[in-house]
Amino acid sequence: MTHILEQILHTIITYGILLFEYVGVIVLIIDGIQGVIAYIKRDPEMRLKLAQGMATALSFKLGGEILRTVIVQTFQEIAIVACIIILRSALTFLIHWEIKHMEHAETLARETEKKDEPATH
Repeated sequence: MTHILEQILHTIITYGILLFEYVGVIVLIIDGIQGVIAYIKRDPEMRLKLAQGMATALSFKLGGEILRTVIVQTFQEIAIVACIIILRSALTFLIHWEIKHMEHAETLARETEKKDEPATH
């Protein structure tokens, strides 16, 4: 009975991992295509939108790796999954940091534009 429940759990987790991984890839592809289109149109917010898409995709991929920790069985597998989680977390942190700084720069640019506009009465 325990073996059957373990197999069911393993199967559910495996499909969950695949779901998170595929969603992450799909989000990255869609945002990448939108980024190329925004680049062609010379959208000033292209970098910000692309970074937000990458952060979202990495979040899904990280969710898949966290699920994977439930089914690993050897220390070597644990070490590999831990390294992947650390790398993806670091990438996510760096992307969020860049997003924050891009948003701050855009806010400063808008405020500067408002100050430079002549007052109309």
